[in-house]
Amino acid sequence: MNSGRTYSPTGLFGQTYSGTARPLPPAIPVELWPHDPAWAEDAQREARRVAAAVGDLIVCVHHIGSTAVPNICAKPILDLMPVVRSLSELDPARPVFEGLGYDWWGEYGLQGRRYCTFDDPETSRRKVQLHCFQVSSSEIERLLAFRDYLRSNPDLARAYEVEKRRCQALHPNDSTAYSACKGDWIRKIEADALSA
Repeated sequence: MNSGRTYSPTGLFGQTYSGTARPLPPAIPVELWPHDPAWAEDAQREARRVAAAVGDLIVCVHHIGSTAVPNICAKPILDLMPVVRSLSELDPARPVFEGLGYDWWGEYGLQGRRYCTFDDPETSRRKVQLHCFQVSSSEIERLLAFRDYLRSNPDLARAYEVEKRRCQALHPNDSTAYSACKGDWIRKIEADALSA
């Protein structure tokens, strides 16, 4: 189903990628909620559900993204990063993810990732995003470094919240544009986190 068109989706932390056309998850309205401590429990519960279904192919599952950073607002969507032994082993497990209710989007513009989304079947609201990487991927370090840097620097986390609110005001109904808006800020902090 390759139409030959190109797209530039936006990654979890504002990176923009281009590649061959593939249906993209629809942009959704940007709702920022106050931090909910239950998000950590919800993330653990979903990580266990995914790991139980997929089995020992999953090495571990990390809770990433803003819902993993205390005391800042976030879209009420859990970002989980399953780390897997091998993508070549993960790809045949696609039906398992789909059986759990996930939509499978493939790399979604980021080589070495498998991206999946879970929408609540009753409300159709996005609930979970999976960013699956093989154990050797450098993306794992990058994503964890950003999360941990914000966790250990509350003033910086609050500055991120200000940036998130600024981008939400500019793009209230387009989650893709909202993510792109935060991109420069995120890339700068991410570089700081990786060099810390």
